[in-house]
Amino acid sequence: MKSVQQEVDERSNLTNSNKFELLLFRLGADANGEHSELFGINVFKIREIVAMPEVTAVAGSPPHMLGVVNLRGQIITVLDLPGIVGVTPKTGLNIMLVTEFARTTQAFAVESVEEIVRLDWSQVLTAEGTAGGKVTSIARVDGDVQNTRLAQVLDVETILRELVPPDGKDVDMETIGPKVLLKPGSVVLAADDSVVARNLIEKGLEAMGVHFIMTKSGKEAWERLNAIADGAKAEGLPVSDRVAMVLTDLEMPEMDGFTLTRKIKQDARFAKIPVVIHSSLSGKTNEDHVKGVGADAYVAKFSAEDLASTIRTVIGKAAA
Repeated sequence: MKSVQQEVDERSNLTNSNKFELLLFRLGADANGEHSELFGINVFKIREIVAMPEVTAVAGSPPHMLGVVNLRGQIITVLDLPGIVGVTPKTGLNIMLVTEFARTTQAFAVESVEEIVRLDWSQVLTAEGTAGGKVTSIARVDGDVQNTRLAQVLDVETILRELVPPDGKDVDMETIGPKVLLKPGSVVLAADDSVVARNLIEKGLEAMGVHFIMTKSGKEAWERLNAIADGAKAEGLPVSDRVAMVLTDLEMPEMDGFTLTRKIKQDARFAKIPVVIHSSLSGKTNEDHVKGVGADAYVAKFSAEDLASTIRTVIGKAAA
């Protein structure tokens, strides 16, 4: 058996190997009372898992907001995840997943928790357009084999944003600051698998006056970067004349942001291209991982002002 320290070390090293851990859970049956599907969420977003406590309903709450709980002195909003997805729990809402991401803490009520599995991001395929944008990807839990179990990885950032819209504008032109000046002919290469996140990033970059290329995964961004490098070489130019910066999410199908960053930093062609990681994953551990792969900066989602400030700083240093 593995020691506790071995488990901790393996978990800490996941970001070095394009792997992650997925918490599998079930929400309930479909309209016919059948097919209780598997769903998943990245373990890095889970703070704790507890038996469903008593929930206090809040007057005027939007649909699917069950209310709030007092968890060790912290008031936490509880969301009805089966109701959001459109299924009915057979045995009730039995488990509460307390999550931390995108600068917020909230809980999701689910029917049952199955297990935690360790996967390679290559086992995860994009599922854009599935379930009304609530599912980012499909994980092949047992690998690339016939009849593998499939788990739907929920876009909890989008779910939260739809249920609890942030106050104010997504991008405030008055507070975002002056335009960001890039070298003529260069772009910011961005990667994010969430439709909502891409939309917000695009709005932010447009407000900054930045030309950009948007991709949907680390793998797509890496392939695009190499294609740009080949084109620049044919013109007799360094690739840094064509790509001013790479902006990447961390959780993406096929290749995560840690692996993308590492590949960029280990390739001499891209030595002058800064990488900024823009993720809903937060906490000191994740920020340490970001530094470990050589990223130039980390910005927690989503603040257009913080993103603009970081981009100005990073591009300014690269140009110096």
